[in-house]
Amino acid sequence: MADHLEASVTLPSDPASVAAARAHVAGALAEWGLPPDAELYDTVRLIVSELATNAVQHTFGQSPTFTVDVVLVREERVHIGVTDSHPRLPKRLPAAVQQDNGRGLVIIRWLTVEYGGRLRVRPTRQGGKTVAVELPWPGTTVTAQPTEAVTAAVQPEL
Repeated sequence: MADHLEASVTLPSDPASVAAARAHVAGALAEWGLPPDAELYDTVRLIVSELATNAVQHTFGQSPTFTVDVVLVREERVHIGVTDSHPRLPKRLPAAVQQDNGRGLVIIRWLTVEYGGRLRVRPTRQGGKTVAVELPWPGTTVTAQPTEAVTAAVQPEL
């Protein structure tokens, strides 16, 4: 397999695009040899669903499209990124917040910690942002990190 594989799709900021984003990423993962019954397969699909939903719901129509990128680096790490053109960065909610929505980043943060990954939020040169998650690919050994390091690793880095 190649050292660097990537798949990207740009979709309209419409609720129907969430399923299309999920399907696109699932196709890439399958093409790269990740079986659909692998735990990481479902985790990545859930992360993409949450990030795409955020891109649709929280840009308030100011980002007509969003882009989903998935990259596999040397069969060691998978990078998932969703980029939109809205300048507002996501707000970090405490885990105990009781509301019907707005919990997507909480879910993503916990999944990222569970897999020994990293979550970042980066402004783009065009004035938008990319919310990106990096996770170990199956078969990669993850060393445990102290609680403080895990927390720091999943906090948005600007």
